[in-house]
Amino acid sequence: MAVDASTIATESMKILMASDHTSVVSMNLFVALLCACILLGHLLEESRWMNESITALVIGLCTGVVILLTTGGKSSHLLVFSEDLFFIYLLPPIIFNAGFQVKKKQFFRNFMTIVTFGAVGTLISFAIVSLGAMHFFHKFSVGSLKIGDYLALGAIFSATDSVCTLQVLNQDETPLLYSLVFGEGVVNDATSIVLFNAIQSFDLSHINTSTALQFFGNFLYLFVTSTILGVAAGLLSAFIIKKLYFGRHSTDREVALMILMAYLSYVLSELCYLSAILTVFFCGIVMSHYTWHNVTESSRVTTKHTFATLSFVAEIFIFLYVGMDTLDIDKWRFVSDSPGKSMAVSSILLVLVLVGRAAFVFPLSFLSNLTKKSPQDKLSLKQQVTVWWAGLMRGSVSMALAYNQFNRSGHTDLRANAIMITSTITVVLFSTVVFGLMTKPLVRILLPVSKHVSSMISSEPSSPKSIVVPLLGNGQDSEVNCGVEDAEANIGPVDIPRPTSLRMLLSSPSHTVHHYWRRFDNAFMRPVFGGRGFVPFVPGSPVEEIGNQWH
Repeated sequence: MAVDASTIATESMKILMASDHTSVVSMNLFVALLCACILLGHLLEESRWMNESITALVIGLCTGVVILLTTGGKSSHLLVFSEDLFFIYLLPPIIFNAGFQVKKKQFFRNFMTIVTFGAVGTLISFAIVSLGAMHFFHKFSVGSLKIGDYLALGAIFSATDSVCTLQVLNQDETPLLYSLVFGEGVVNDATSIVLFNAIQSFDLSHINTSTALQFFGNFLYLFVTSTILGVAAGLLSAFIIKKLYFGRHSTDREVALMILMAYLSYVLSELCYLSAILTVFFCGIVMSHYTWHNVTESSRVTTKHTFATLSFVAEIFIFLYVGMDTLDIDKWRFVSDSPGKSMAVSSILLVLVLVGRAAFVFPLSFLSNLTKKSPQDKLSLKQQVTVWWAGLMRGSVSMALAYNQFNRSGHTDLRANAIMITSTITVVLFSTVVFGLMTKPLVRILLPVSKHVSSMISSEPSSPKSIVVPLLGNGQDSEVNCGVEDAEANIGPVDIPRPTSLRMLLSSPSHTVHHYWRRFDNAFMRPVFGGRGFVPFVPGSPVEEIGNQWH
């Protein structure tokens, strides 16, 4: 008995060591592939067609082919796909950095349009995809799909790819479109995930008016509470750093606190079953508006580059893995006997995505234009086409939701589930590669940017940077302001408009929501939570350093 026990223990140790060695080899290869993606992305930076997301996707596909050949068709990827890896570790830095770096003036100036596109537009797309799938899939005898599966498909294919949008649109060349498409993409992803979670939590076997009202109420509750939690987390971090001012003793502590507080907002939202994407996005906006100005100059540079680097690596990681996972033989084995049916389902879903997006972009753009007084604020037909096209890409969020719905509890052997997963992969690949490749040229054809306009737009800081912006003083001493946005605050004895574009230079500012928010922010928020111009004079503080630099 003792011999048998010792033999079993020895064999178990050998298997465990072999497994550990395999994991180490896989991680080494994956890190090497990440480095290759970065190098190739740098070499193709000036390409009109390629971007780093598509480069990573292509490298992942090629790697998957190589692994398939070397393993005899048994596997195509180095790592096993995990929803936790995606939602808990990879997505937070991407969405947070998007909120942290976004041009808040452009974002909030178009806030109602963004929310309308992101929330109402997603609901319209959700309805069209769900009803279309329900109508057409019955004709193809796809399998035993329930009402919840059809509604889940609507949520899955309503989620745009915010990550790829970052790669194909330039914030400096097309600031309006970037803020619209990306802002809508973040709200869209959050709305899609909220819809998906609501679908899973409700009994949809008997839908009635009461269930529909509960569903809508739950959706609004998640949307509002997620936003409030993100704003609260950002304000708390600003208040703590402003009061304690860690930079007097250690810049490492304030940088670590910013990173951890940002991540805490995300996991806390997940813990409370809220929309973590929406939470961390608004946390990033609030942190860039208040917290970032309360830290030392060196910490500003460090946090800006740290958040950008984490986001960049996470984006490459996601697309590299999606490329490899596309060729997973287990998913395709169940549909290998009927490839025509799988392609038909993919084609239907792709058409529904195109129609669903057009069904809300053009009508909602028309309604939005009715509320705009200035022609410059209205979306032209070419801009509407660009917004429609740039939001057609589907990515990792769609794949993760599809895995969650159709690959759970050992149900991967169901034919209908296998068809849904392979169809999702096909739509994601096609939309990312084809639509992604054509977006840059399409933007350049529809919306050519002159050198003069491009240089004028790029003069506005697109991300948190330490930038000195001289003001038009009207005989007063010019204020020196370092900050994220050059027209967020007008601190001083004289209320002087601070123009940042040709339109604002030629027209007097009206009393808009932004105007009243700025007055409220200066009077109540910044004195409590800090921000540009309201950081106390502490020895070694950013304000003192800036003041000494200019006196």
